[in-house]
Amino acid sequence: MSRFKIRKDLPYKEIIFKSLIFIAIVALIVYFLPRDGKFNYQFSIDKPWKYGQLMATFDFPIYKDDAVVKNEQDSILTNFQPYYILNNEVEKESVAKLRANYNTSLREILPSTDYIRYIERTLREVYLSGVVSVEDLNRLHQDSTASIMVIEEKEANPRMTDGIFTIKEAYEYILSANSEYKKEILQQCSLNEYINPNLTYDQARSEMAKADLIDNYSYAVGMVQSGQKIVDRGEIIDAKTYQILESLRKESVKRSESKIQMRLILIGQVGFIGVFILCLMIYLQLFRIDYFDHIRSLSLLFVLIVLYSIITALMVSNNLFSVYVIPYAMLPIIIRIFLDSRTAFIAHVVTIFICSIILRFPYEFIMLQIPAGLVAIFSLRELSQRSQLFRSALLVLLTYAVVYFSYELITENDLTKLNPSMYRYFAINGVSLLFTYPLLFVLEKMFGFTSNVTLVELSNINNPLLRRMSETAPGTFQHSMQVANLAAEAAIRIGAKSQLVRTGALYHDIGKMENPAFFTENQLGGVNPHKKLGYEESAQIVIDHVRNGLKLADKNNLPQAIKDFISTHHGLGKTRYFYISWKNEHPGEEPDEELFTYPGPNPFSKETAILMMADAVEAASRSLPEYTEESISGLVDKIIDSQVSEGYFKNCPITFQDIATVKEVFKNKLMTSYHTRVSYPELKPPTNRNRRLQASQ
Repeated sequence: MSRFKIRKDLPYKEIIFKSLIFIAIVALIVYFLPRDGKFNYQFSIDKPWKYGQLMATFDFPIYKDDAVVKNEQDSILTNFQPYYILNNEVEKESVAKLRANYNTSLREILPSTDYIRYIERTLREVYLSGVVSVEDLNRLHQDSTASIMVIEEKEANPRMTDGIFTIKEAYEYILSANSEYKKEILQQCSLNEYINPNLTYDQARSEMAKADLIDNYSYAVGMVQSGQKIVDRGEIIDAKTYQILESLRKESVKRSESKIQMRLILIGQVGFIGVFILCLMIYLQLFRIDYFDHIRSLSLLFVLIVLYSIITALMVSNNLFSVYVIPYAMLPIIIRIFLDSRTAFIAHVVTIFICSIILRFPYEFIMLQIPAGLVAIFSLRELSQRSQLFRSALLVLLTYAVVYFSYELITENDLTKLNPSMYRYFAINGVSLLFTYPLLFVLEKMFGFTSNVTLVELSNINNPLLRRMSETAPGTFQHSMQVANLAAEAAIRIGAKSQLVRTGALYHDIGKMENPAFFTENQLGGVNPHKKLGYEESAQIVIDHVRNGLKLADKNNLPQAIKDFISTHHGLGKTRYFYISWKNEHPGEEPDEELFTYPGPNPFSKETAILMMADAVEAASRSLPEYTEESISGLVDKIIDSQVSEGYFKNCPITFQDIATVKEVFKNKLMTSYHTRVSYPELKPPTNRNRRLQASQ
């Protein structure tokens, strides 16, 4: 009841925020979905029809195969004659310009009037044949056009393309048409000034003529009447039946393209996707409310769902490739690594159902993807090595193959009719899954997550920061190692993230490297620099190890998850030794609380709470006068109960049962660490009596 009450009492801003998220996600996915009609049957030539008897519900033509249509149309277009407009003014202007130039400059170049008469006569021959641009002539040759239609004074006449000139060809023709006239002299006349295209491509008339030819072409080779049987279950699909089925599919798509049907499809898509996105948001509200509070978690979830939906829609719309090469199992793997298993499964199911409505055969798709997602989640609990991802990819591939093979045996009943292409798609899918490893690094940077891979790398004691701590603050380093062991074991027992706790524990005290001598575990020979300082100053030096730790974390680019352990391992607690000492020396006075208080905040997760408990217990255990079961048990209970009573764990999702389990783990680990070894007996020298016995023997 309390959960539903929380939902009713949601603030208006939160309701508006979640409503806007819902609308944006649904709108974005629906925008990319194809809205053409679907013919929900799968068929292939020489394969049996898997479904029941199929009857035609309307009259439709039997269309020719696309390859046949293309060949026949190409054959028709070989006789097509494009239209060109003849401009006689070009010839007149060129001849007039030639005569004018002869009277001014060419007379001095040409040795006789025969030359100018030759040029004019040849120029008229060129224009009579026709001059076109280089682009137009290349298009004619490319289309293998034998003749064109030349429009002159509203009359169109055919003309062979072989005799048509370009400007360059016309120039060369004039130079070499008659050997009596010297080429050297003609070249001085700038003949190209008098040659211009007089045939212009008439695109409007040409396209109209081409359309007339195509419009008269018949795409159909017959008709199927309404009520006519097309195919029955088990019948082998031959070439003719296949063409009829393809024709039915095309007609079904055409009939779905009306505005009313498009609107109905759109409404259906919005409703379908809206229901599944709403179910996911209700799940988050009821079971993972913290993801709504952390925008990066919410962003990761919805970005992956939207991305997979869009990729599937684009591949289907553009017929790029089979959707079975898309590594859908990558989605639950990523969510499992960064969030949790339950959310990974719910998000995977929602994504698969959304993608399924895009496909022609949704049931087969769902049947394959759901088991693959489950196997991916189960096989990869915590990613810390590349080999784990390889194993998961192999298991997902085997799941695809086994499920599809079993399905084929049920539907085909014949091993010779198996579909080998699907298994190739599954192999590509499995290889694609391996790209999850580099993708994790990108997602970490984009959304601010920290994967186990990064945590494992950071927990390597050869890391420069940890190696420096082992050299400058060896006592702190050993303390951190012990805390890491305690905290990791406790995290495993209560179902927390053990690798996160272990890595956080190794770095939680790195700030002590700035002033290592001021911390007990690093002091040698009984030298304590705090003896020369006041309690307030000593408290500030100790408190500064948190601030210094955060500065070092920023400088070394440690992830936020590690910084959380640095800032919360003392919470808002006090430097109790200096605080109590000050009060003892100043009875009746109240100190400045801020000078003795850590900056915090208090722990806010199971992992940070475990570290606070482990840090305090491990440090205090070093001061025990003797290590007995009673002393260790009493110490653990006293410290953790004190932390609980002071409210350090109020903001943590940790239960009293979890705390009791943590206590038990700490007691067992500490007793094992501090157990007293049995003294080995020493060899005693033989007595006089023993010597006599040995001699007599």
